[in-house]
Amino acid sequence: MLKINLDACVQAIAWNDHGLVAAIAQDDLSKEILMMAWMNEASFRETVAIGQAVYWSRSRAKRWHKGEESGHFQNVKDIRIDCDGDVLVLLVEQVGGIACHTGAANCFFRAFENHDGVGQWVNHGQVLA
Repeated sequence: MLKINLDACVQAIAWNDHGLVAAIAQDDLSKEILMMAWMNEASFRETVAIGQAVYWSRSRAKRWHKGEESGHFQNVKDIRIDCDGDVLVLLVEQVGGIACHTGAANCFFRAFENHDGVGQWVNHGQVLA
């Protein structure tokens, strides 16, 4: 059985002034970027403990277990930290194939397009549910 020193892992994270760290969810198989959210120390610890993504909702100022309402859980396969310690990447299995609250597969379905000097955001996503 693999033993980790969770306290040392928590201390290695460069939490911002609000006690948060950016967490990017990436599909473990396709490597597609699904979404970005924030984690605080408690949500990071819970993610490690239960093996599913738990975030901190800044807008609701509360814990957010991804999928607890929608059923679209993120089963965490691996967690990576960047060289500066201020961004996490969660490699996940996205249950149900929907990561975005809009019903899209991921949150990055709008692309910037510049046509004749006029820039705009163009929807390239499809709502799945």
